[in-house]
Amino acid sequence: MSIIKDFLLQVSLMIIPIFIYFTFITERIKNGRSRKLIMSILWGLSILICMSFPVNFGQNARLELRIIPLLFGTLYGGLGTGIFLSAIIILYRLYLGFNIGFYNTFFVLLFSLPVILFFQKSFAISKKEKRVKIAVGLAFYYCLIGLAFFGVLRGFSFENLIVPMIHLIFGVAATWFFTMLNETIREIQQLRSEMENSEKLKVISELTSVFAHEIRNPMQVTRGFLQLLNEPDLPKKKKKEYIQLSIEELDRANEIINDFLSFGKPSTTNDERINVSYQLYQVVNIIQGYSLNHSIEIRTDFRDNCWIYVNPQKLNQSLINILKNAIESMPHGGTIWVACTATDDGYIKMTIKDQGIGMTKKQLDRLGSPFYSLKESGTGLGMMVTYQIIRSFKGKILVKSEKDKGTEFTILLPRISNT
Repeated sequence: MSIIKDFLLQVSLMIIPIFIYFTFITERIKNGRSRKLIMSILWGLSILICMSFPVNFGQNARLELRIIPLLFGTLYGGLGTGIFLSAIIILYRLYLGFNIGFYNTFFVLLFSLPVILFFQKSFAISKKEKRVKIAVGLAFYYCLIGLAFFGVLRGFSFENLIVPMIHLIFGVAATWFFTMLNETIREIQQLRSEMENSEKLKVISELTSVFAHEIRNPMQVTRGFLQLLNEPDLPKKKKKEYIQLSIEELDRANEIINDFLSFGKPSTTNDERINVSYQLYQVVNIIQGYSLNHSIEIRTDFRDNCWIYVNPQKLNQSLINILKNAIESMPHGGTIWVACTATDDGYIKMTIKDQGIGMTKKQLDRLGSPFYSLKESGTGLGMMVTYQIIRSFKGKILVKSEKDKGTEFTILLPRISNT
């Protein structure tokens, strides 16, 4: 049973570097040299632990899988990694004792490393199936060389060669398994990366096409009015009307561009400690005139101790976007309720509730998507920017709505102390 446990330990020592590399290193480190350096260190540690905890077959008979980290490190890392790992093996074997085992290790590396390096370039450009064959073939060669030198140094008897023969079989089988595992994980990672890039390209394509469509509309209208202005018999009153309409369309195009740029612009770091009640009071005053023009009353309920750490200008922008949409959702007038309070779970809760046309579940699911708007002249970029701003503050937006009954926006932002 102890031999089986030792075998399992050797196997687990091979899995750990692969797991660490693909789980932590590839996601966080993009520099190729840094990746190679970390991988070399991981395989070096694996070699040291393998050699420290070998499978023992009685006196002076030991088996370990240092071939796998040496092989993987050299094939995936190249010349520098191969020499580094070989040096670790020789120095540590020297530390364990200057005996026949050391000579065997030295000569096996001397005859094996050049062959591994010879196939390294071919391995790097090959596909999965060929890589597996190269790795297994090199493992067989390494173990065969080890068996041959062991026989030369200790004698070609069955008792002397039984352990090297087990090492050869187990080493080749383990190399096949770990190469398949490593290559499969690499394939999955590449597929995931390609899918992420594909999704990004898809979003960019959709944004670009819809953005071009939104910009083209006011441009075409403006072009049409400019063509009409070229008519010699056009009345002066009509000219003024067409000029005014052209300016309005150009302003609409400029607004679309500004919203689009606001979405793509990284959020600024000019954050400060603010009282949300005071901020909401300012926002309501700013938009009061617009609401009165639409026969809408804004009622407020602001509580004290509503302190957060945000960029006040960005917060104002997001609140104005929501309030403006609430006002425009009530063509026949009505009431908007704006409230602010602290929650028991460490958030500041802001609510904006209207009596507007409301939304269906399908419309709610698309809220905040690029260029999705319920208004005929809307671009949807305002809400998209709002969602981006709140997320940048580590907050969240919750929306409840019922068709023809109104909508309630709830904004939750992390609370801080007022001291």
